[in-house]
Amino acid sequence: MGVKEKIMADMKEAMKAKDMAKVSTLRLLLSEIKNKEIDKKGELSDEEIYALIQKAVKQRKESIEQYKSAGREDLVQKEEAELKILEAYLPEQLSEEELEKIIDEAIKEAEAATMKDMGKVMRLVMPRVKGRADGKVVNEMVKRKLGG
Repeated sequence: MGVKEKIMADMKEAMKAKDMAKVSTLRLLLSEIKNKEIDKKGELSDEEIYALIQKAVKQRKESIEQYKSAGREDLVQKEEAELKILEAYLPEQLSEEELEKIIDEAIKEAEAATMKDMGKVMRLVMPRVKGRADGKVVNEMVKRKLGG
């Protein structure tokens, strides 16, 4: 069963259980998937769907930060609930140790020594961690490793 099929099945179950928060979150996600498929004129791969989910997760995290600074606790809770639902569909996230190992390998491979080499390292790391690590976290770890 592909990711899209799992999302559709989970949405049907959420409808039966009358879990409206989950239904609306998954419905929104499915409409985004459908729009991308229309743009692409074909089915999306699981990787492309993971990228869409990752984008939605990032949007929720940014919204949570903004709502917290505005003191809107009601909206923070709504966004956090949606975030939890979306994160369940992402592949398991890499641990800090696994991520560090991948970054160390990329630094050796790129023969990176200074912050000037950060772009080379990021180009090697990001495809390897796609969907399994937050780009912001990767960026911070690479900076720390390169002495930035």
